[in-house]
Amino acid sequence: MSGTLTLDEVAVPLRALRLLSVDFGHLPAPSVHVSTIYPERLELSFYNDLCGFEMWREALGVAADAVTYREQTDGRTGVLSASVDHAGATVLLIAYADVVTPALVGGAA
Repeated sequence: MSGTLTLDEVAVPLRALRLLSVDFGHLPAPSVHVSTIYPERLELSFYNDLCGFEMWREALGVAADAVTYREQTDGRTGVLSASVDHAGATVLLIAYADVVTPALVGGAA
C-alpha cells in the first residue's frame, strides 16, 4: 500500500457512521474522526458530555465494565474510553471531562 490512502480505503468507518446516523440520529452528536492511520476505526468523542458518552455506550451495547478510565493533564482531565465493533468498523467512544476535586477543608493547600 502506498503512503496515501484513498477515500475508498476508509469506507468502512464512513459506512459505519452512515448507519449510526440512521439508527441513532436521536442521540447527542459527537465529534467525529476518521483517520488514515487507523483506516478501520471511527472515533466518536465527547467533550464535557459524560451523559452523551453514556447514551452512546448503552446504544452500542458496550458493557459498563468495558469502559476504561484514565487521567491526563496532571490529573485535571478525566478520560473515559471504550470500543465496539459495528458494521465492520471499530467504533471508539471517548469522553473528556474536567476532574472535580473536593475543596480542601479549612482552605489549606
